[in-house]
Amino acid sequence: MQFKQFFLGCLAHASYYIGSNGEAAVVDPQRDVQQYLEEAEANNQQIKYVIETHLHADFVSGHTELAKKTGAQIVFGRQANAEFNHVAVKDGDELTVGTVKLKILETPGHTPEGISIVVENATDPPKLLTGDTLFIGDVGRPDLVGSKGFSAEQMAGFLYDSLHEKILKLPNATEVYPAHGAGSLCGKNMSKETWSTLSEQKKTNYALQPMAKDEFVKIMTENLSEAPAYFPKSVAKNLAGARNLEDLPKPKGMSAGEVKDFAGVILDVRSADEYGAAHVPNSLNIGLGGQFASWAGSLIETDAPIAIIADAEGKVDEAVMRLARVGIESVVGFLLIEDWTFETATVEQISVEEMNERLSGGSDDLQFVDVRRVGEYESGHAPQTVNLTLSDLEKLTDRLDPSRPTYVICQGGYRSSAGTSILEQKGFREIYNVAGGTGAWINAGFETRM
Repeated sequence: MQFKQFFLGCLAHASYYIGSNGEAAVVDPQRDVQQYLEEAEANNQQIKYVIETHLHADFVSGHTELAKKTGAQIVFGRQANAEFNHVAVKDGDELTVGTVKLKILETPGHTPEGISIVVENATDPPKLLTGDTLFIGDVGRPDLVGSKGFSAEQMAGFLYDSLHEKILKLPNATEVYPAHGAGSLCGKNMSKETWSTLSEQKKTNYALQPMAKDEFVKIMTENLSEAPAYFPKSVAKNLAGARNLEDLPKPKGMSAGEVKDFAGVILDVRSADEYGAAHVPNSLNIGLGGQFASWAGSLIETDAPIAIIADAEGKVDEAVMRLARVGIESVVGFLLIEDWTFETATVEQISVEEMNERLSGGSDDLQFVDVRRVGEYESGHAPQTVNLTLSDLEKLTDRLDPSRPTYVICQGGYRSSAGTSILEQKGFREIYNVAGGTGAWINAGFETRM
């Protein structure tokens, strides 16, 4: 059996290739499908099934494109009600890929239609592809499907049953392979590890510890961050089937004058340092070096016209691809920063040492914004900070005074740079990005509050 995990760091997303005796299945594919085609060709296998463990909310899947290019059947849990031809599977169904058996478990909880897949062959320990039902160190959020008529409490109850009546009854040696790792918004406490064993998860995963169902439901439904606005739109695309990537319109080169007069989102995809040194005024900075797609989906309306600012055309192509992975298909043009001929804006990057000195100076004039998520903030933050999460910052700037010097910090300096660009658009003029973020602050031994 060939078994391969593809991990996409930008979305903390894992997809899987299973091959045997000339046949293969792909589980939870990302939108750009070329790597699966190359894997099948390298192993001289035909992709027979494209299986989705659920309707993904955090990215647009490549299931329809992969099926069109290979003739594979698309497989969903029976509750999905997808709008295209597919195989609807239920609890106990089996699919075969060569000599490998794929046993279906219906495991609702993160979504109503969620399934998990037990992968069995004669020589290896069983593998369980859990989708977003069970993560390493966590389980799936129960609050992302409100439009389907279930409350978060109801979904958490379904999740408890799926874990205890299905998954935890499997052999301890079962290897667990989820659809996401640390950084995904589909859970709240995921490990950086991308696989584990069921035995290890029983020991270490907080959600699998012995507890009553009502206690589990309470834990699962408290302290949940707001779901990004693009999630329902991604679900809709996955339900209908996304367009082939090659059918998307190509962005055109724009002049500096066209960008200057552009009525949509001017998206600078360079690093925080590069953006801070010189950028198109009022552009939004989401660097390609971090979780670009997730933050783009969170901060940009799905259909908003976009002009990309980059330092090379290859970076433009990369940005267009990664935007498409979260359903943003509205890039109309681009400009290389070297071709910008008008006045530039800057954001000074300051070290945590300098920030500490400014706080120690006793100035009452400055305002210090931490744009991390609430749980991150509560686990340790610099003094005098106010927590305004990046995803909500645009709506919360009325809590700040645009006439005062404003310093922005996150965990490492990536999200805070995006935060400075949002504040600039809101009329703040003296803005600083704290390079290295809270991680550097703590490592330097400066005062930290909980």
